[in-house]
Amino acid sequence: MAEHHVTVEATLELLLEEKKYATLRDILITMNPADIAGVFDGLEESALPLLFRLLPKELAAETFVEMDPDAQELLIQGFSDSELREVLNELYVDDAVDIVEEMPANVVRRILRQADPQMRKEINEILRYPENSAGSIMTTEYVSLLPDMTVDEAILRIRRTGVDKETIYTCYVLDKNRTLIGLVTVKDLLLSQNEDNTIAELMEDNPIAVNTHADQEEVAQALSKYNFLALPVTDAENRMVGIVTFDDAMDVMEDEATEDMEIMGGMTPSDKTYLRSGVFDLFVHRIPWLLLLMVSATFTGMIITGFENKLSRLVVLTAFIPMLMDTGGNSGSQSSVTIIRALSLGELEFSDLPRVIWKEIRTAVICGLTLSTACFGKIMLVDRLLMHNESVSVMVALVVCITMALTVLVAKIVGCSLPMIAKKLGFDPAVMASPFITTIVDALSLLVYFGITNALLL
Repeated sequence: MAEHHVTVEATLELLLEEKKYATLRDILITMNPADIAGVFDGLEESALPLLFRLLPKELAAETFVEMDPDAQELLIQGFSDSELREVLNELYVDDAVDIVEEMPANVVRRILRQADPQMRKEINEILRYPENSAGSIMTTEYVSLLPDMTVDEAILRIRRTGVDKETIYTCYVLDKNRTLIGLVTVKDLLLSQNEDNTIAELMEDNPIAVNTHADQEEVAQALSKYNFLALPVTDAENRMVGIVTFDDAMDVMEDEATEDMEIMGGMTPSDKTYLRSGVFDLFVHRIPWLLLLMVSATFTGMIITGFENKLSRLVVLTAFIPMLMDTGGNSGSQSSVTIIRALSLGELEFSDLPRVIWKEIRTAVICGLTLSTACFGKIMLVDRLLMHNESVSVMVALVVCITMALTVLVAKIVGCSLPMIAKKLGFDPAVMASPFITTIVDALSLLVYFGITNALLL
């Protein structure tokens, strides 16, 4: 019996064509906002406004946050002022800021006009913080308590104010100057045996917090390290101004990982997804690195040209150049990727450089000896015996194998050192990843190869 698979998108499109709006609404309200946004991305743009208007107010706002910027802009342009105001009133401030940062200027002006004065003020305050800082990703919607409140008073305050807060599980204890002095969880309040206990008696002193200008990657690492649901953000005078929640931290970690992957792949980072990027966008982000690497590879050609006359006397050596360059490049990339990852996780500091180099040297010796032994067997068995290449002598094989061992050693030292030096100088360590390391190691491996060749064979 044949199976028929019908997608949600196809079902919604069919119901839309048949104008069965009540059924459409019944289906949509059972779905998660992220799933609804995913379905909307696969539908015709003309169907989005109608389907979006079928959603209940709160679900519509949650779905709107999950949609991609192009779809958000399309809906905003189709909204009446009252519809836009309704959606904005349901958004958390940090989500509203994210949307504002993605929209063109004319759309931003309209959003700010329709936002209520308090939200507009909070949006503008967050936008003033440096890009990629804790202040730029925080939300100002959190529960604050006073130290002299009783448990009953604190629970009553949470009930009255918690509806509009990003999270209510962790509450922050502030003094009259809004200085952060402690934190208490809802669990602590609910399990308290004495309802007359004060917050000061229950709170955890000396809470971990980050400054508004802290790098967003450091904030995400702190949330991961301490397993917090949210991390308080304070200004220079230790006054609390907001919190960074774990969902925002996950977005930061995803963005940072994507950025590192793009840089390590030899591209400038892009804020757009692949399908949203046009051909010219891809060209702009890829061509600078390609031009840089093309120019840097010129040095490799110059080295080969410089030894051209000597190579002509023993042409067989040319056949091993690709193998040596590839081995060196791969060895350097292995070390650089490992070190870049360790740096991004905060596992290494520049002071660890001597230990890192010593460890990579020992690893390189083992890898180099193993590869050289395998290479010697391969050259003598395949190149000399099976291919009957009489020009491949034992000395040629020995030169290639010595070069390979030294190339692995040099590559691993370069691969581990450059990212740490780059970090120390204030550059992104990912810049020193595969393409750049490979180009440097290629040149060094050729210099080693021709130097040994000149010493032992010519």
